[in-house]
Amino acid sequence: ADGTPPRTHVMSASAGAVSAVEEKPREPEPPKRFVRNQVPDTILNDPDLNAALTALPSNYSFEVHKTVWRLRQAKTKSLALQFPEGLLLFATTLADIFQAHCPTIEDVVILGDVTYGACCVDDYTAASLGCDFLVHYGHSCLVPVDVTGVPCLYVFVDIAFDVGHLVECVGTNFEKGTELVLAGTIQFASAIQDVRSKLLQEYPALQIPQCKPLSPGEVLGCTAPTLGAVTGSKKVPDAIVFVSDGRFHLEAIMIANPTIPAFRYDPYQRILTKEEYAHGDMRAVRRNMVERARGAARWGIVLGTLGRQGNPAILEHLEKRLRECGKEYVVFLISEMNPAKMALLKDADAFAQIACPRLSIDWGEDFQKPVLTPYEAEVALGGVTPFWELPGVEAGEENTPYPMDYYSREGGPWTSAYVKAPPGGAKARRTRLRRREIAVDVGTGA
Repeated sequence: ADGTPPRTHVMSASAGAVSAVEEKPREPEPPKRFVRNQVPDTILNDPDLNAALTALPSNYSFEVHKTVWRLRQAKTKSLALQFPEGLLLFATTLADIFQAHCPTIEDVVILGDVTYGACCVDDYTAASLGCDFLVHYGHSCLVPVDVTGVPCLYVFVDIAFDVGHLVECVGTNFEKGTELVLAGTIQFASAIQDVRSKLLQEYPALQIPQCKPLSPGEVLGCTAPTLGAVTGSKKVPDAIVFVSDGRFHLEAIMIANPTIPAFRYDPYQRILTKEEYAHGDMRAVRRNMVERARGAARWGIVLGTLGRQGNPAILEHLEKRLRECGKEYVVFLISEMNPAKMALLKDADAFAQIACPRLSIDWGEDFQKPVLTPYEAEVALGGVTPFWELPGVEAGEENTPYPMDYYSREGGPWTSAYVKAPPGGAKARRTRLRRREIAVDVGTGA
């Protein structure tokens, strides 16, 4: 009861006699701690490197020390850096730092193509340019580092802000005991945990949901948890408090939870606003597109070529389903899909796009012909129950749970997760091949 291990008795035999020997209780072993990839002090305390970091904003964590160490370990010669547009202004500063503090680096390439998310990680372009290492900033690790064609490091760029102001906003606008859900974009994951610790006393039911493989509290524009189910509670939370400087990611968790009021806290403007979404209109448009596509005899499949947006595993699955249903189809490779470009493709009756589900959801009726997400294509081909027939929290089609599970481990065959969780709680299994080095001809072409 006091935690002392029970004494045991061991029988020993000596010179024909048998005696009982009491074994002394063993001292408990200290817990084993594994510290891997710890950045050396010579890098952490490098005065020149630390002086160079003053050119970067102090509340942005670019993990420069860790990156320098990784690049030195890899003996990187040609480095590729990839940024979303909001961080691109720091690209040349970081490039200069790495060139100055990594002796083996001969050149740094800044990838200038648009980067919407981690799905756009562009190891293909990095390899084609002869780079032997890629650092991707601002997004989480959706494409595992053992899958990318060149060694890759993801830097989330954690951003610190005045969490005390958010705590005050919550206390002013929500009664004590309100069941809240706290979430946001990956840049604010650490701050979200800090806010939770400060609010738990007055809001003991506060939850930070997780939709694996994403980090706790992280939401993507295409992947968000269905609240209640993911938190293990049968009761639906009273409100969502979402930390972000825009609506794109917030809209994903709103679509997945249409009956829960959503509030967005902008850490830059220091404003908490209540947000709305036209759930009924969105679901009516998506249902109309799916039902129109059911009668399509000839399909087009758009495989996005922007980074890793286009997942070949989903392409193979859709091709198999279309063949099983006796449908003709043509595959198109498109880097950035938009209504004007899709209008040029005349021969297909309907399209399924493997790029970003939000292209179909957000642009909806702007397309002349149905352009479905992989999930919606599965519905149109009769492979899964339509979202409008699923039970909702409240009566009405606008309250049915439209799946926002594109990178979820728990999603169906239409999802892009690299590790799937099989039913029954069995061990998760990898559904994609591990890294294959990309062989690229970088000759002169002569």
